[in-house]
Amino acid sequence: MLRRMYQLLIELTNHRLSSWLIRKFSMSKASAKMISSYARIFDINQEEMEKPLAEYQTLQDLFIRHLKPSARLINQAETAIVSPVDAKIEEYGTITASREITVKKKLYSIEEMVANQNVLEKYIEGQFIILYLSPRDYHRIHSPISGKITSQWEAGQKSYPVNQWGLKYGKDPLIKNFRKLTELKGTDGHVLMAKVGAMFINSIQMTCKKEQVERGEEVAYFTFGSTVILLFEKNTMEFLPSLQMGHHIKVGEPIGNIKK
Repeated sequence: MLRRMYQLLIELTNHRLSSWLIRKFSMSKASAKMISSYARIFDINQEEMEKPLAEYQTLQDLFIRHLKPSARLINQAETAIVSPVDAKIEEYGTITASREITVKKKLYSIEEMVANQNVLEKYIEGQFIILYLSPRDYHRIHSPISGKITSQWEAGQKSYPVNQWGLKYGKDPLIKNFRKLTELKGTDGHVLMAKVGAMFINSIQMTCKKEQVERGEEVAYFTFGSTVILLFEKNTMEFLPSLQMGHHIKVGEPIGNIKK
């Protein structure tokens, strides 16, 4: 019952008032009473957290926690593209010539997802990957490559659940949810990172103020759980043969390589 209650708090609201109330409560001292049970229900790895559980003052503090510096190792191979988040690999593949991707047997328009004609064309027939963050995951977002941030913008308004049920039966959450998009230019092509909100409120906070970022450097975090989508410019990368849908991956682990 507790697990279901937490999932409802995090994933299943789409009204301005209820989202505001949940956010207000999660940031209040009263929410501290739920920290212990939340950590237990979702089996949060306390060994890798920056601070002991007792030192977190609110539920949101726990949710946006930092990790110990040694908890995530960033792959240093020259051509490596790394996961920007701790997440489950929901889907990956090729963007079609008709500007669509298939997720849970549903077609999604990347034209609507990207909502920016100035950058869209380079990603047609490129690659994509969708990474879903669960309530237990570390919710800070890192750069998958070293490169320059060339543009950032927002799209969408309301937000629907982005868990498996939301993707399969929801109202196209990947292309309609509120999202913040960041385009990066590396030495061998562009990567577009779409950070998709899971609630009506703005649940995405940007932390990087620089133009140039290093692979594995933090760029943002989710205040409530959600999804990150990466789009890769055509003919610039290839996924690792070992990559598997449904597999859980951590920040800094390789998902593919830049084509040289």
